[in-house]
Amino acid sequence: MHISELAKKTGVSLRSLRYYEEKRSLNPERLENGYRKYSEIDVEQIRMIQLYLSMGLKTDEIADLFRCNWNGNSEACLHNGIRRGEQKLAEIREQMDILRKAETQLMEVVADLKSKIKPGDQL
Repeated sequence: MHISELAKKTGVSLRSLRYYEEKRSLNPERLENGYRKYSEIDVEQIRMIQLYLSMGLKTDEIADLFRCNWNGNSEACLHNGIRRGEQKLAEIREQMDILRKAETQLMEVVADLKSKIKPGDQL
């Protein structure tokens, strides 16, 4: 499929698709005439990129994770992908811990405020 079809199928702009390729997160087949040829594998790749971006990964980090699949799984590539993945997991876990603490504190504040309302008062 052509890039316009991929954009329509994934809901991702042409500009973003070209950017993902520039950042080496997407690696379409190139035809003899220079055109890009995309497949269903690329559709799934875009969905993974979008998921990782929504989780806070940067395009360079995503590229490091994907590059191993294209470069024959060299040991250095695998170690780099593992390191990047573990770093991001640690960051996500830290953010989750902060959010849990914020949730607990906010629940306490709301409970305290509710306890100050007299019976029959409207919220």
